[in-house]
Amino acid sequence: MSGAVETLVPLHAHEILMYHCGPTVYDDAHVGNLRAATVGDLLRRTLEYTDYSVKQVMNITDIDDKIITRSREEHIPTDVLTKKYEGIYLADLRHLNIKVPEYLLRATEHIGGMVALVEKLIREDYAYTTTDGVYFDISKSKNYGALARLDITAETVSRIEGEDKKNERDFVLWKFWTPGDGDMAFDASFGRGRPGWHVECSAMAMSELGETLDIHTGGVDLIFPHHTNEIAQSEAATGKPFANLWLHNEFVMIDGQKMSKSLNNHTTLRTVLEHDISPLAFRYWVLGTHYRSKANFTWEGLNGAQTALRKLNEHVGEEVGTVDKSYQARFVFFVVNDLDIPQALALAWALAKDAAISPADKTATLLDFDRVFGLALAPRKTETIPAEIEALANTRETARTNKDWAESDRLRDEIKSLGYDVSDTPSGSKILKL
Repeated sequence: MSGAVETLVPLHAHEILMYHCGPTVYDDAHVGNLRAATVGDLLRRTLEYTDYSVKQVMNITDIDDKIITRSREEHIPTDVLTKKYEGIYLADLRHLNIKVPEYLLRATEHIGGMVALVEKLIREDYAYTTTDGVYFDISKSKNYGALARLDITAETVSRIEGEDKKNERDFVLWKFWTPGDGDMAFDASFGRGRPGWHVECSAMAMSELGETLDIHTGGVDLIFPHHTNEIAQSEAATGKPFANLWLHNEFVMIDGQKMSKSLNNHTTLRTVLEHDISPLAFRYWVLGTHYRSKANFTWEGLNGAQTALRKLNEHVGEEVGTVDKSYQARFVFFVVNDLDIPQALALAWALAKDAAISPADKTATLLDFDRVFGLALAPRKTETIPAEIEALANTRETARTNKDWAESDRLRDEIKSLGYDVSDTPSGSKILKL
């Protein structure tokens, strides 16, 4: 809200109340959406790394005009459609090693709270009824648009809904049912219909986290109108600040434009996998750009991230020693300073190349850093070589000693066909798993 870096002052000692704007489940999420989810996860991991407990809530928007349109196109009920895409989204999160919030709130399961919120806004004269729904009167809102630095005297508006609104910028709280809405309608004292997008998030956030949140996260595209309207309706209803801190990640860009479904230039995680790039390589790519900077999506960049992640993994050994306190202190400095993950990642590489740190301590420290990175780094396990492979390697070593190179090559090919290889070194042969 201040447009500046603020110190986190929790409402409740060591517990953080955090709300993340989740998906509207009518289609696959694109990688820009998944960057937002990854940034939310990095924030949660950083808070937990620094000994806070986190109560994280994420909404599943399963009531929306786009859902109605898509269900009609696919000739399936809205609940079948939304469950399908919710499942795909949650699978994407798991592939990206994102900690799925314990509190997943579906709009369809919180209608009562939304109706109660709208009723209160009507009762206290913040909302009014028109021919097509119930609208919030922004003229009654204190500092409307402050989060977005919005000049409400400007002529341009983001969208116009309703023909008999008091103000062009007034936004819908409840849409009255029309025949085209099909089965997506709910009973309310002010008329049968469905909630508007903004009121869904306010009601769900406050149902689990209370009237004021510590942190609200999401992409910059949500600042206006969504988060702006969340603030207006929530604070009108409670008289309290809706969120003490806001964290918005920037866009993923492609060919100079923001990635979005409306521009039809989006890429999904499924497409990333089809390019033989692992989900964790995409996560590594996200780590490389500060959350407040635009990230330029290219396949070359993702391939580079995959190579870098593989090389970083090579610095994680079998033995786990002691976390290096000097490196850890520098790591903490970066991650708590406005979530400077790129600098923390650069520090991890400095550690990996530091010959003064033992391999075991290096491994311990990289694993400690990965509590925030979430790259699923793990100590290498000593591979148990099957007796059959050991016997073939010993026979091959005898053939080499006798300079029977043809037999040596034949045995090596046989070992390879079984999934192993033999590396000849000055100290003898070593068996490697392919």
